Parts: sequence; C-alpha cells; structure tokens
Amino acid sequence: MKLPSVAAAAGLLCLLVAPVLAQTTPPAAPATVPASKRMSCLATTASLKGQDKRDQMQLCMAQARLDCLKQAIDQKIVGQGRKDFIKACVGGDGAGQQ
Repeated sequence: MKLPSVAAAAGLLCLLVAPVLAQTTPPAAPATVPASKRMSCLATTASLKGQDKRDQMQLCMAQARLDCLKQAIDQKIVGQGRKDFIKACVGGDGAGQQ
C-alpha cells in the first residue's frame, strides 16, 4: 500500500528537481530541453486563430528570446556562443517568426 505513494512522491520530486538541474547545466550543453520555450508558446496560442494567434506567438517568442538572453548574460556567454545558446534555449532559429 505504501509503495505506490512512495513511487508517486519520488516521481513528483523528479519533476521538481529536473527544471533546476536543467538551468544549472554548463554552457557547453544548453539544449538539455530542446524547444521547450517554443513548444510552450505553441501550446499557449493553440486556442487562438488568425491574427490574434500570430500576434500572441510573436509576443511569446520575443519574451522567450529575452529570457534566454538574460540567462546567457548571467552565464557570461559571449560572441557566437551566445547566439548558439539563445537559439538552443528558444528552441530553433526563429526564421518562421515574422
């Protein structure tokens, strides 16, 4: 009877610890959770249609890029490494976002 509750608690603990570990990875491996910000934006705008969907997607992706830039600055990543980090952090090159 206690085994399922212990397993559930361990699973919840993993869900809480995983994002913390993903944020503390070294700059050499920034894509531990690929496309998470892009997927989050897509999920957020899934119920919208037309221009509203495009507008909200652009706003969401701009915020994601800003968050990734702040993270790169905090980690003191510069030059081409910063560009690569931001692309990996956001989840793609952003070519379709215009």
